[in-house]
Amino acid sequence: MPQTDGPTKGTRVIALVGPAGAGKTSLAEALLFASGAIDRQGSTDNGSSVGDSSPEARGRGGSTELNLLHFDYLGDKFAIIDAPGSVGFAADGLRGIAVADLAIVVVDPDPARAALAAPALRLLDELAIPHLIFVNRIDQARGRIRDLLAALQPMSVSPLIARQIPIREGEKVTGFIDLALERAYHYEPGKASTQIEIPSEIAEDEKKARTQMLEQLADHDDALLEQLLMDEVPAQSTIVADLARETSENLGVPVLFGSAASSWGVRRLLKALRHETPTPAQTAERLSVTAPSAYVFKVSHGGSVGRLALARTLGGSIREGADVKANGSDSARLGALFSVQGEKTTKVGEARNGDIVAIAKVDDVKAGQWLCTGGCPPMIDLPPVARNASLAIEPSDRKDDVRLAGALARLTEEDEALTVEHDEASHELRLRGVNDEHLNMVIAKLKRRYGVAVSSRAPTIGYRESIRKPVRQHGRHKKQSGGHGQFGDVIIEIRPLGRGEGFKFEEKIHGGAIPRQYIPAVEQGVKDAMAKGPLGFPVVDVAVTLVDGSYHSVDSSELAFRTAGRIAMSEALAAATPHLLEPVHKISVVSPSNSSSKVSSTVASRRGQMLGMGPRDGWPGWDRVDALIPEAELNGLEAEFRSLSQGLATYEANYDHLAELNGTLADKVVQKVSEPA
Repeated sequence: MPQTDGPTKGTRVIALVGPAGAGKTSLAEALLFASGAIDRQGSTDNGSSVGDSSPEARGRGGSTELNLLHFDYLGDKFAIIDAPGSVGFAADGLRGIAVADLAIVVVDPDPARAALAAPALRLLDELAIPHLIFVNRIDQARGRIRDLLAALQPMSVSPLIARQIPIREGEKVTGFIDLALERAYHYEPGKASTQIEIPSEIAEDEKKARTQMLEQLADHDDALLEQLLMDEVPAQSTIVADLARETSENLGVPVLFGSAASSWGVRRLLKALRHETPTPAQTAERLSVTAPSAYVFKVSHGGSVGRLALARTLGGSIREGADVKANGSDSARLGALFSVQGEKTTKVGEARNGDIVAIAKVDDVKAGQWLCTGGCPPMIDLPPVARNASLAIEPSDRKDDVRLAGALARLTEEDEALTVEHDEASHELRLRGVNDEHLNMVIAKLKRRYGVAVSSRAPTIGYRESIRKPVRQHGRHKKQSGGHGQFGDVIIEIRPLGRGEGFKFEEKIHGGAIPRQYIPAVEQGVKDAMAKGPLGFPVVDVAVTLVDGSYHSVDSSELAFRTAGRIAMSEALAAATPHLLEPVHKISVVSPSNSSSKVSSTVASRRGQMLGMGPRDGWPGWDRVDALIPEAELNGLEAEFRSLSQGLATYEANYDHLAELNGTLADKVVQKVSEPA
């Protein structure tokens, strides 16, 4: 159980999570100011905050990567991992959240927007991370807190525990009553709230709310239950201890409120963090850490120090120069250690228990690895990241090819949601990421950080073509230009195969009509012709049999028979009634149930085929829709799904099969590929 008196042993880490725009970075700034870590509270609106200091974050007005901050409060040390809330950048905070002692889910006071907190709450429940809820912008609240809690509760596995009730003057919230302490406070902008008498008009409401809180705590405390049954007043220390236990053991989720921009409720939040945040020792136990270890949750290349591994230390302290081993790799020696405050780094001699540090000169260490002085803890399993956006890119200046490769290697190392692919069929270099916003940020970072400008376009759709009927075709290549000529003569039979069977080649040559050494060349010539069929696309699902031919003892060669094979195959394909095939993906969409009908309509409007719809496992009020949809219809799908679901619908798409495409759509595709570039 967390200590309630005196400083705890080690630095406790708080992760700020929740939907984009809820005010997580503003709350981080308010915590720094209220604790005395900074002299003036900055603002994300004017770009003066400690967090979100990168040009990309400043430009979009929201986090594009996690922020690391730290402060001391009444002798206790805390670190903050401010995780991005936007779906395009949320993956950057996942590993950091996993090793936090406590998460604060920052939400809007409007009950209609409560559903936006569902992904964060479900993630924390899945990872068994203790958490509380902070209702931000309470000064803008127009509805009742109880309505907000009622809307949030279905999204949380554990019961929500209201720690406070608001004091209102008319429709405006001007203070709160702390139900554990039975004290009332009046908000004072930018400074500590002043204690006041509990207003008589809400005294009865306070008693009911406090009784409900105590009854929730008594569900896991038999002694408290007995006191309540005997109408005894429990000691304040008992209530505080029970709240701490409820939080640390994920038995309940405390709910507090305030306004980060005005610093309302922030000092009360600090006190709750001090008393109720689990210790590093408890987190080490949760993650099976038995010896001093550091979990690398991100690699950074953006600072002046060079490559840094951002890590959290658990199980004890680790010094600069320590010899460690990493999961799945060789041993390493730690370089210089740095504490991190926003974009600033400060050299330190050791990482104490619970600290977050940046480690230099561990170039082979990747995000997700433990650096261990003893036995390494198990790897941390995280939900997969859906990458639904792709761009084909090339450097604006061909001389930047090498620089682009190096820059992409660094960016993919520090951004695990980004991958780079080389498509063999189209010869395109492709970026794959979460969504368009994510990839646009990557392109901006390439230009700003590495000076590499790129042009981008939608990737080429992987159309293919096949044939409808069998054909027998003769192909001859004969050329005489003085000296040795060229001669190759083949007869092939081609026939269609079932979808997905690929390519088959066999030979039925008798009597030495074609010498054995030339048969592989014929097969290669056939493949050459299949690289671009009569419709302009690679050919698939065709069987080819070499049945006859002839050769010249002097003029025949591998090149001649390869050319003959290509000629025969090209003519055969044109005569075999070619038709177009388009790639089809299987998608799984998850969304709030009230958006499911819109999701289904969107799938249908994009030539999709519904496979099924049903409740999403473990997510009350959410559905899962499975469907097949052509690859050509995926462009913009993520944005459309999100626009019709308060930004909550997400999907995963995976290639499933090739399907025949006919009519006007096929004609347009063929016409486009035949047009001169």
